[in-house]
Amino acid sequence: MKMTSRVLFRNILSLLLLFVLLNCSVSAQNLQVRRVEPTNWWVGMKEPRLQLLLYGKDLAGSTIEVNYPGVRLEKVDTVENPNYLFVDLTVGPDARPGTFSLVLTKNVQVRKGRRTSTQKTSTAVPYELRARTSDLKAQGVDQSDFIYLVLPDRFSNGDPSNDRFADMADTKADRSNPFLRHGGDLQGIINHMDYFKEMGVTALWLNPIIENDQPLTDEGGAMRSAYHGYGFTDHYQVDKRLGGNAAYKKLVEVAHANGIKVVQDAVYNHVGVNHWFIKDLPMKDWLHQWPAYTNTSYKDQPLVDPYASDIDRKVTAEGWFVPFLPDLNQSNPYVGNYLLQHAIWTVENFGIDAWRIDTYMYNDLEFMNRCNTALLEEYPRLHIFGENWVNSVLNQAYFQRNNLQLSFKSNLPGSVDFQLQFAMMDALNQKPGWNEGVQRLYQTLGQDYVYEDPTKLVTFLDNHDMDRFLSVVGEDIQKYRMGITWLLTTRGIPQLYYGTEILMKNFKNPSDAEVRRDFPGGFPGDQENKFVAAGRTQAENDAFNYVKKLATYRKNTPALHSGKLMQYLPENNVYTYFRYDDNKTIMIISNTGDTAYSLPTNRYSERIKSATKGRNVITDETISVVGSIQLAPKSTYVLELMP
Repeated sequence: MKMTSRVLFRNILSLLLLFVLLNCSVSAQNLQVRRVEPTNWWVGMKEPRLQLLLYGKDLAGSTIEVNYPGVRLEKVDTVENPNYLFVDLTVGPDARPGTFSLVLTKNVQVRKGRRTSTQKTSTAVPYELRARTSDLKAQGVDQSDFIYLVLPDRFSNGDPSNDRFADMADTKADRSNPFLRHGGDLQGIINHMDYFKEMGVTALWLNPIIENDQPLTDEGGAMRSAYHGYGFTDHYQVDKRLGGNAAYKKLVEVAHANGIKVVQDAVYNHVGVNHWFIKDLPMKDWLHQWPAYTNTSYKDQPLVDPYASDIDRKVTAEGWFVPFLPDLNQSNPYVGNYLLQHAIWTVENFGIDAWRIDTYMYNDLEFMNRCNTALLEEYPRLHIFGENWVNSVLNQAYFQRNNLQLSFKSNLPGSVDFQLQFAMMDALNQKPGWNEGVQRLYQTLGQDYVYEDPTKLVTFLDNHDMDRFLSVVGEDIQKYRMGITWLLTTRGIPQLYYGTEILMKNFKNPSDAEVRRDFPGGFPGDQENKFVAAGRTQAENDAFNYVKKLATYRKNTPALHSGKLMQYLPENNVYTYFRYDDNKTIMIISNTGDTAYSLPTNRYSERIKSATKGRNVITDETISVVGSIQLAPKSTYVLELMP
């Protein structure tokens, strides 16, 4: 058959291409650095050492040069994965704000035919050093504060345009499905600053806002999104469905301008399965590795038990929380540096005021001591408190600063006070007994001697992982008011879960989604708006006003929020305690019984002293405290004592 000119031309091109490939099978490629983390740093930090993580393609073998006044290159480490370099710098006190270059150079082998030669390739990576600011950053939270816990996806949708993105692993947003994202965001929270201020809130704790570019996961037979935020996929990006970094900076600035602090939810123990470095691990021991998947036992006892086996301790601390949250190995120094520097970067970059640390006890505790120290050296006023969901006061104290003589000493300033929460629920729901009912509340507070500073504990009635408070007390409004009173008048830093003030209810059955429902009025198309009095029922307004009045009084009364605490043994179902300083004394009385009671007051003369009457902070009525006080069934009194 005769070959056509077109076919002949195509064959000639193919031969030419084959000749080129045979004679030049390797060509030099420019070095490409895809990530540098931390993404920037600051001059004037107390700790001058900085370790940069560089990620790209085949970076191993590169040399690095830095030429910037005050910045010294200490060393460059390669690891198992050639796509990573770890660069140690010292940023001296004479360094000034500006941008310098990390100049990477690498020799690449190039083969042409049978001959191989070496070719040098390089790239310059800009890195910025910024000036530190000295505004309201890292103010901390203390007993004078009232924290409001918000789950951003379920609170308010201020910008529907960011509800979903086609380039993310989870592209769904559907309010009719309890397991999918609903569209709440940071702008929605910003829009309701007046609501927080009206209620007397002084600090916002947001469930995690860092990017969770996670796929839907099968949990209990239902496909669920990571709307809760506990599976990070990029430490240096706030999730764009919440508004991104710019929206978070705006929220912190607006909150501070309104006298409200911001608590960030930190997660050190694990990341999401879709985290960018999980897809290309720097080294095998970046994670806790097991021959076969091993879940944590969720048991705190092996960590404190002097008789515990090594394997039980290891399973608790190094087992994975769930299969789709890879467990970070913080004893690996590169992992530790990465997490520690991200924490400092976050405080400096966004200006947050406190850390709540998720699943604290599952972390490497020596690493946590190191991280806490580094944060507090840079930000002495910052408050750090951990989630230690354990089953005894002693075990809770173990994980924070305590007065116990132990081989390991934690330096965590405070904890979420689960022990007091358990005690308050028992006090409201148990029948009275020698150790039951309101005795549980008295006895739990009576063990505060184990803490170095119990005032740094964060008290609460419920949160995003628990049955809602109103449901736990059987929707009994008198019990509700009593619990709110204890929360806002006893020692510690009180935290209220969003919606508790408007009587949101539900148990976790069949899932956590039942206690994470949308705040009514926070979303376009809502038929009811509970942010305003006109949208609330009479009962909801009564509850809101109760919280508001007591929180406002507390905010303006140092003796109540920061004064000393003296409590008296409960008798006849009545629990009485005092908050006081040199200027004022407040008497709190709770009759947990179902019958009226005439409370003799001579027993309390040590604290009542010369006072003859008390103003009921809630009702504004004045009652006599001489001789006895008449108590209604299941009632609570907050009395400011007067001559």
